[in-house]
Amino acid sequence: MGWPYIGETLKLYTENPNSFFSKRQKRFGNIFKTHILGCPCVMISSPEAARVVLVTRAHLFKPTYPTSKEKMIGPEALFFQQGAYHSRLKKLVQASFLPSAIRGSVSEIEQIVLAFLPTWKYATINTLQEMKRYAFDVAMISVFGENQHLEMEGIKHLYRCLEKGYNSMPLDLPGTPFHKAMKARKQLNETLRRLIEKRTQSGKQEGGLLGVLLGAKDEKLNDSQIADNIIGVIFAAHDTTASVLTWVLKYLHDNQDLLEAVTSEQEGIRREIIEANRRLTWDDTRRMPLTSRVIQETLRIASILSFTFREAVEDVEFEGYFIPRGWKVLPLFRSIHHCADFFPQPEKFDPSRFEVRP
Repeated sequence: MGWPYIGETLKLYTENPNSFFSKRQKRFGNIFKTHILGCPCVMISSPEAARVVLVTRAHLFKPTYPTSKEKMIGPEALFFQQGAYHSRLKKLVQASFLPSAIRGSVSEIEQIVLAFLPTWKYATINTLQEMKRYAFDVAMISVFGENQHLEMEGIKHLYRCLEKGYNSMPLDLPGTPFHKAMKARKQLNETLRRLIEKRTQSGKQEGGLLGVLLGAKDEKLNDSQIADNIIGVIFAAHDTTASVLTWVLKYLHDNQDLLEAVTSEQEGIRREIIEANRRLTWDDTRRMPLTSRVIQETLRIASILSFTFREAVEDVEFEGYFIPRGWKVLPLFRSIHHCADFFPQPEKFDPSRFEVRP
């Protein structure tokens, strides 16, 4: 379990994650306990156990995060809800990311990419930071729609301050990452409230997630609920997307044959777009089978989301183990994705695994 309160948090974030999980799995089996980010946890590393927690007995395990993340994202966010309210809220949030909603944003996202490319030419860049900049701009379209707001740069700055505290210990003392993040969170909440008020007064819902939440007829949401879910979506879309894009570039660099094949696929679509004198469309993105497989294999091998948090809502017995009420339960996606029983030669980057749906 590690040191009191701190537990094994430092080891988790300083060791190679594959090594951290595999050493404990070999020693204790597919189900073991630990203590991270101030929480007692049970980690599970088999697909069967993950299915129980996430699907077949999901009512016994509510979505949750460590205290630090819950306070920073906001308690009204979709992540922390359960039951009928969670289902209704999930439908609202997902409505902004359905193909029908995304179709109209593809060309605008393309313009964001085209604006970034010249700034990278002939320059040495920090790939992850540049991908974060790009992913944040795309997230802004998804959340606020096409119209740009004067507050956007302020929101970017405050969110960068906020995300620095996501994996910190929840010590609200001056100078700590958590304290600085919570200060930024308060300012971010005020900025979002101003945006909500402007849209409400204008009578125009406009696009994006904000428009969907403001226009919800069956589920009227207050300002705090809307703000928490906006921050929650930015959290979910921003960092993970940037990490995936960074790893995609890394694996393509390391596999030159794949890089040439993906480049050829993209150049073919680019030529069609130029000849037709048009912009990239949703239908174009559906004609990138190799690129899609590269992304799928990157998601598997890099396992950007090593695990997810659930919390036992009551005492639970599972396969002879007792999980106390209130303990966190973490399905280990990384361990599953790197299991040779399901993915032969798991450390090999091989997009052909996904030529046939798993």
